[in-house]
Amino acid sequence: MKRTLILGNIITMDAKRPFAKAAVVKDGVFAYIGEAEEARAIAGEDAKVADYGENYIYPGFIESHCHGHLAGYRAIGQANLGVCGVETNYARYREIIQDFIARNPQREMYVASGWFENDEYVSKAYLDDICPDKPLLMQTSGGHSMLLNTKALEWAGINAESAKQWGYDLVHVDKNGEPDGYICEGPVFEIVPKLPTTIEDIKSYLLAWQEFAFQAGFTAVGDAGANLIHRLTPQAYHELEQEGKLKLRTYAWMYVTDNIADPKAEIAHIAAQRAKLSNEYFRIIGAKVFLDGVTEAHTAWQNHDYLDQPGYHGAERFNDHDKMVELIVEADKEGMSVHAHSEGGGATHYMLGCIEDAEKITGDKDQRNVLAHLHFVTDEDIRRMGSTRSVPAVPPLWTAKVPGNYEQEVSYVGEELTNQAYPIKSFFDAGADAVFHSDYPVSPLIDIKLSFYTAEKRAYPKGTFTSSPRNVKEAITREQSLRAMTINVARLFHQEGRLGSIEFGKIANMTVFDCDFLHDDIEKIATAKVVATIVDGEEVYKG
Repeated sequence: MKRTLILGNIITMDAKRPFAKAAVVKDGVFAYIGEAEEARAIAGEDAKVADYGENYIYPGFIESHCHGHLAGYRAIGQANLGVCGVETNYARYREIIQDFIARNPQREMYVASGWFENDEYVSKAYLDDICPDKPLLMQTSGGHSMLLNTKALEWAGINAESAKQWGYDLVHVDKNGEPDGYICEGPVFEIVPKLPTTIEDIKSYLLAWQEFAFQAGFTAVGDAGANLIHRLTPQAYHELEQEGKLKLRTYAWMYVTDNIADPKAEIAHIAAQRAKLSNEYFRIIGAKVFLDGVTEAHTAWQNHDYLDQPGYHGAERFNDHDKMVELIVEADKEGMSVHAHSEGGGATHYMLGCIEDAEKITGDKDQRNVLAHLHFVTDEDIRRMGSTRSVPAVPPLWTAKVPGNYEQEVSYVGEELTNQAYPIKSFFDAGADAVFHSDYPVSPLIDIKLSFYTAEKRAYPKGTFTSSPRNVKEAITREQSLRAMTINVARLFHQEGRLGSIEFGKIANMTVFDCDFLHDDIEKIATAKVVATIVDGEEVYKG
């Protein structure tokens, strides 16, 4: 029997014993939490000792919504444009892409990611000039838009006829009706899984992501569309676990295409995959759908028209009410949830209506369906989120007023709505168990300490990103932030009996930081460092 004595300032998230000085881990689970002297006696003289001194030990942090394959792919498999920061720099993009091509001449095609769009419109000619002889694709950081060169358009089979079929909002064309290289939403999500790769490539991406997540202090994650980038990704997760290499517990929702023809058959298929591929470190827990896109691309489904595009309120993706209700009902029968990308207020209003109708059929008021991003939400829909016990996945890292981005939002949806963006406190007040998410790497920042900071200040600390506070009435307490990154996420995964707090019998996942997130000055928290990440009682990262 493996025994480890853990010493330090332990924040347990257990209401009965919120603070302790020691814990004993036996065979990967907590066997005791309390005082150091008693813990030493229980552990025994031959126990391994992990003494973290005056550092602070928390339940292992959990990321509720990210994309593991894409994170690893962007880290080691693509030209990463994100290094330019949250701004557009086409001259610098060109340099990065040219350097990547020069270092990888053997590749048959190239992908660059992290593009931030601005008012300067670029077409396939920009990429043709960089790479005229092979397919080159440049994807936005958010992942909902993409630019293709001429060779990539040929590879993808996008021509005048397909542009007409998709619609010119999704496939832009030039004055002659030919695709100009810019695509968004549906065509993007159809193309990405077709990018050439192997299951061994995917495994390398997942392992790169796992290493990064451990360094950031995360012990478990939710993969919002494990099959979104490639259909083999769930199999790659499974094989890594069978090989003993996967230690980052991953709870996955499987991507379902818009307005799927047969929701019942789709859920049955996901359930079959769950039975085949799920185990301890990789588990399939439901279906992922896209209701809309993103405001910056004019594809978020708003409650009203875009100010600069009268008569248009965004892209309605999965918008068949009856099919969505059936999907939710069938998922509930299998003990699974539906995880919805819901950026605009119109999308959220629609989804909550579907959930309410599904609950009338199932009678289940604890389905734990997820609505993620929630850029704009009405007061009415915040209350409905609580009454349906749906889970709001909110992004504290997106709440600040960032110059350029803020003005763009105002021009699209107006100043009043822009200033009401990203509610968090209101969800807690409505009784919803909110969780934090980063959407990494679709959003380029995943950071525990900055999540605490931005949730409280609604702005970034000095010395990081230029910003000012926005919608400060939605600021929350440190304890609420800690819940939103630990026990609330465990509940979302139906794992609150195993993860999310430091309690007897739970899995011994912990994250050690050099500061007290609950009591230290907020400016000190902004510079906190990960001391160690612990999974099953064993250090998987040491800072």
